[in-house]
Amino acid sequence: MLFRSISSTQEPPDAKEVTRILSDACPKLKTPSETEIAFFGGSFTAVERSYMISLLEAAQPFLKEYGLYGIRISTRPDKIDTEILGILKAYNVTAIELGAQSMRDEVLKANDRGHTSDDVRKASALIKNSGFELGLQMMTGLYKALPEDDIYTAGEIIKLAPETVRIYPTVILGGTKLADLYQSGVYKTVPFEEEAELCARLMQMFEQNGIRVIRLGLHASEGVETQAVGGYYHPAMREICLGIRFKKAIEEALGEKGSYKVFVHPKAVSMAVGQKKCNIEYFKRHGFDIKICADKSIQALYDIRMEKIN
Repeated sequence: MLFRSISSTQEPPDAKEVTRILSDACPKLKTPSETEIAFFGGSFTAVERSYMISLLEAAQPFLKEYGLYGIRISTRPDKIDTEILGILKAYNVTAIELGAQSMRDEVLKANDRGHTSDDVRKASALIKNSGFELGLQMMTGLYKALPEDDIYTAGEIIKLAPETVRIYPTVILGGTKLADLYQSGVYKTVPFEEEAELCARLMQMFEQNGIRVIRLGLHASEGVETQAVGGYYHPAMREICLGIRFKKAIEEALGEKGSYKVFVHPKAVSMAVGQKKCNIEYFKRHGFDIKICADKSIQALYDIRMEKIN
């Protein structure tokens, strides 16, 4: 299914703003039956109840008139209970994403997340048992989180069997507690390349367990780009991680040094080449001349076929 947020705004919207945004966006949709109205950017079920309901009510006429798929929200794991889920069900919410962030309680506490790993487990079970699509969001590289903690978090999320996952490498914004810890040297981060390698591994873990990774990295935003003082922001984070996955697959298939043609699915050519041809350059430095070629007979996105050039 195609995911589109058509209610995004820099400021919290009121019902009139939701109506205005949807009135403008819905007539332009090419596939309305595959489109969700998404209320993101905060803890939707933690806001004042009447305000939350007013936003949901504003969306209802558009669901029916345009045949939209439903409504997707994001919220905190500790702000889910049976009463809330009953309200969300009545207003045609179809998917709920939880900001799990980490499944290590010591990491959650150190980063002032305000919930525990058990909150994530309990809320996830309630959501799935109530018939909603479950999405979980995790952050990598948080304060006091080692790479093995992030791998543990991914493993615990897999056990909860969400339909979707978002992976957000931590971005350290100026003026925050994390920024103070980072700039004082208390919070140390690994190099960007190592974090990208980790995220590529997590993406593979989720996909191998039938969980779709619908986002990797923060959306490109002038605010993020100008306020970031550290961490792992890159506007093409997902593409970088996909390139890493292909680099590893090619590396495993290579034989002796020399020239090779690597055949991939047509949609995977740019991924296999790597951002700014980084994979081609990487193999060249190691004695391999690689040419990436499209092959329509290759069915799976990550499959490759290797041919040595004499």
